[in-house]
Amino acid sequence: MNDFLTPQAKQFLSQSIPQFINGTWINSESGKTTDVIDPSSGSKIATVSSGDAQDVNLAVVTADKAFKNWSALSPAERAQYLNRLADKLESESETLAQLEALDVGKAFVNADGFDIPFGIECVRYYADLAVNADYGKTLDLKDMDARVHRAPYGVCGFIFPWNFPFDLLMWNVIPALAAGNTVVIKPAELTPLTTLYVCKLAEEVGIPAGVINVVVGAGRAVGTPLIEHPKTRRISFTGSSGVGKQIASMCGQRPIPCKLELGGKGAAVVFDDADIDNAVEQLAGAITLNTGQVCCTATRWLIHENIYDQFVEKVTTKLKSTVIGPGIDPKTEMGPVVSQAQQNTVLEYLDKGLTEGAVEVLAGGKVSVNGHDGGYYVSPYLLTGSPNNICFKEEIFGPAAFLVKFKTEGEALELVNSLEYGLANSVFSRDIERCNRVAEQMIAGNSWINAHNVFAYGLPYGGINMSGVGGGVNSPETFYDYLRELTIARPLG
Repeated sequence: MNDFLTPQAKQFLSQSIPQFINGTWINSESGKTTDVIDPSSGSKIATVSSGDAQDVNLAVVTADKAFKNWSALSPAERAQYLNRLADKLESESETLAQLEALDVGKAFVNADGFDIPFGIECVRYYADLAVNADYGKTLDLKDMDARVHRAPYGVCGFIFPWNFPFDLLMWNVIPALAAGNTVVIKPAELTPLTTLYVCKLAEEVGIPAGVINVVVGAGRAVGTPLIEHPKTRRISFTGSSGVGKQIASMCGQRPIPCKLELGGKGAAVVFDDADIDNAVEQLAGAITLNTGQVCCTATRWLIHENIYDQFVEKVTTKLKSTVIGPGIDPKTEMGPVVSQAQQNTVLEYLDKGLTEGAVEVLAGGKVSVNGHDGGYYVSPYLLTGSPNNICFKEEIFGPAAFLVKFKTEGEALELVNSLEYGLANSVFSRDIERCNRVAEQMIAGNSWINAHNVFAYGLPYGGINMSGVGGGVNSPETFYDYLRELTIARPLG
């Protein structure tokens, strides 16, 4: 491991890492810690402080006090802080990519080539947006001087999963900060390292104390008191649909706004006139990216019967050539899943799918790498069979896909829309008119054409139904989500 790490990464991991509250590094009130495990080997990477309700209370009260001064800054002044942070993140991008690859197990080439630079771009995007945003509008009403004024909420709480720690931090927290809110963040216990390292860099560029606070800990110990704290004004959660429903209920009891970015079971429809090589490249890449631990990835592949055999031959060849290894190794194309528990979940789905009558198109499962059994590796697997199979219907969150043949456009759409998820689907065809027609009929927050996993700032991303509610990310709408609206009116005459 150490052979690949920068001196900054080695230094950061060499000591127990405290919580970050009020611009200082402090141990939790209980003194408890948790070990961060390298999913590539099963060995300890680092030790971090583990918090509970007392730490959450301190963080929220601190953020509430900091809100007065942070929100009083002009948008341009806040943008200056954020742009300085972006410059610092860029100067430390290799270290951030290494920490992300080591912590999550994802391939360094992906962390370094996409996750970190795309996250840094987010900071600059929202810094610029804050300066040019519309913080109010005049209402054209008879006999009345009336307007809408937009202002930040206050303390915003964030609960993140383990699959994209850095990007989810940037996509959600940065627009909140740019809008003038202060934040308390609960990263996943499994993958807190880049979030904590960002705090170190934020401290170095002088972001005021109390504006950013991080408490690491279990969901019930940290997440629940964060949601229930009377000074928390808004919650954002990214994670499973099941937990999302619980959090929505908790927020509804107060009530406070709640943004949910939840799971998915994306479908890709490949018509017989599609560029098969492109479809193969896109879909094989979809289930190997981050080892399939991507909520919007395509895991239901609906392939036209005329090209099914050709597609299967090409995609299995592609997947068999995937270089599996430790995420930190620059040669790795696909790393392990994040934990032993996740490895067990993925393998259990494979067993259940086969028990329910699925047929293996590409046999996959637990594998060892470099002769060692310590890592949580799963090779890609493809199944086919009935759309009633559990592997067609439920989110697996691993390098797996379920293939089904179709004959007609209507049949394909019926299969796409047969589940309660609604995050992201794609359609592949050279007939762009058909692509647009099919895309419009897909029940989801996102429909992509001749590609999958399409992201850009200014392009809204979010889900519907069991895949989320309350807004998406990456767009001006995300920024305005963190501004409350106040109407001000004066009768005339």
